[in-house]
Amino acid sequence: MAPLRLGSIAPDFEAETTAGDIKFHEYIGDSWAILFSHPADFTPVCTTELGEVAKLAPKFEQRNVKVLGLSTNDLSDHAKWVDDINDVNDVTVRFPIIADKDRKVATLYDMLDSVEHDPTNVVNGIPFTVRSVFVIDPAKKIRLILTYPASCGRNFDEILRAVDSLQLSDKQPIATPANWQPGEDVIVHVSVPTDKAKELFPQVKESRPYLRFATLPEDN
Repeated sequence: MAPLRLGSIAPDFEAETTAGDIKFHEYIGDSWAILFSHPADFTPVCTTELGEVAKLAPKFEQRNVKVLGLSTNDLSDHAKWVDDINDVNDVTVRFPIIADKDRKVATLYDMLDSVEHDPTNVVNGIPFTVRSVFVIDPAKKIRLILTYPASCGRNFDEILRAVDSLQLSDKQPIATPANWQPGEDVIVHVSVPTDKAKELFPQVKESRPYLRFATLPEDN
């Protein structure tokens, strides 16, 4: 199978989850989706991450994003672990978590760790997943890929920020600068002439011919 890259169609699959059986592409529907993996249930970093995603659930919903976790335990373990996640983080996890005990989905998305990278994340020759993130658009195309080691918890505010940038650049001919936050000025896409940019945006500031900042219309 060819490696997954930005622009690849996200592989479809069927899986058991804490919310019932799903077919991934059907689950996504006309929404955006975030598929994110965890090494194992009852692990400390994962417990904080899933709690954070539960806290941010309303923000994902506002952006028409469905989140889908994955861990390499069975549904029985997932149910007990979700109780811990809810209690520790004072949340209620409502999004599904895939029970990928046979590692089929993890293999399909190349999420598995290796002894060469982290021998502590491989037990009895069986690798656990790294902390993968796939942002997928309604056309089922992969738009962003992040890979964190098992030892490093993810910044889900950054993932939200990236989703905002992706969705905005789908609507407007723009890019977003370093450390950009919603509401701040953006960069005019290089394909747009400056005269045209001044028609599209309320304010355009040319720092260099190739670097032009713009203020977005208020309805964005």
